[in-house]
Amino acid sequence: MRTTLLAVAVLAAFAAASFAEDKEKKVSAVLDHKMTGLDGKDLDLSKYQGKVIMFVNVASKCGYTKQYKELQAIYDKYEKEGFVVIGVPANEFGKQEPGSDEDIAKFCKKNYGVTFPMTSKVVVKGKGITPLYETLTSDKKHGGEIKWNFTKFVVGRNGEVVARFEPKVKPDDKEVVEVIEAELKKKG
Repeated sequence: MRTTLLAVAVLAAFAAASFAEDKEKKVSAVLDHKMTGLDGKDLDLSKYQGKVIMFVNVASKCGYTKQYKELQAIYDKYEKEGFVVIGVPANEFGKQEPGSDEDIAKFCKKNYGVTFPMTSKVVVKGKGITPLYETLTSDKKHGGEIKWNFTKFVVGRNGEVVARFEPKVKPDDKEVVEVIEAELKKKG
């Protein structure tokens, strides 16, 4: 009986220490943001720590809007391996995302079957820039102000920006896929 109690006490102490260690794990600057999802619910980006993420500022009335199809396809292909696309609707470029969150959600579902997470419409450039995009665009290696809709930032399992692709580069282009696959092979 005494051995059993001792074993239970040791296991409890180990579990408590392990829990405390998990709580102390630092969330990367990129994922240390709370946003609102397109559905109006809280979207804590820290829950994606350890995944490979592609952040894309999106718009419904842009010449690149057709990239939603490739974004969904690449999300479907790699989701089970720990990859996620996060769409970030914005209206800074040619006012090409004029709709409400509800309008955007309906458009994406109806026209492209989008199932990946999307944030509420935010500002991604200039005055009022959302903190997430302030962090992404200030990255020393891959930063700089974004120039148009469908700019893609790939964040590795370690929470750091590992690549940036301009709008004309499709989500399923060879160079993008190579970065995603390389990051998925790494352990978080």
